[in-house]
Amino acid sequence: MNLNPVAFWFLRHGETDWNAQGLSQGNTDIALNAVGRAQAARAARTLLGMRFGSIVASPLSRARDTAQVVADALGMAFTQDADLREVSFGEQEGQPMGDWYDDWIAARYTPPGAETFARLRARTVAAVNRATGLPGPVLVVAHGALWRAFRHEAGLPANVRTPNALPLFAEPPAPGRADWRLTALELAAEV
Repeated sequence: MNLNPVAFWFLRHGETDWNAQGLSQGNTDIALNAVGRAQAARAARTLLGMRFGSIVASPLSRARDTAQVVADALGMAFTQDADLREVSFGEQEGQPMGDWYDDWIAARYTPPGAETFARLRARTVAAVNRATGLPGPVLVVAHGALWRAFRHEAGLPANVRTPNALPLFAEPPAPGRADWRLTALELAAEV
């Protein structure tokens, strides 16, 4: 399945304690910390004045709560899509990120009990395609590994860390090109 050639906005959730500690979260439902709540509020201020037709979020609390902050600021509701949840890292959840991550992306290693990168890519494409089928412009609020899967499918380097709560605009390939273009918004001033 290919990505719908429809531009959309992406926002990774705000920081959690496990992010700050460099731990793999995966499907473990870790809440935003104080920094993450402030990041979500700053992202919301950055997006003020923009018009969105739909906001779709992962059901994990760190993404759902980030989406709620943005939706409240914009006076909108949001929906959830279970396929936007973060990848299951199996026995690596709660453990430090390490060298295994590159091998996971390259399909040389999958932690016991974890989802393969190929399976995550398929799930990501399906979820993004559902989201971009909604009234737009669409804002997708989700997770870092899921965004790496999107990047892979979009013809971009996959293993790139995405900052927490930085709005990104994803544009489909221009005629004659195979890769998508990503543009980060400059964040609003801190309060």
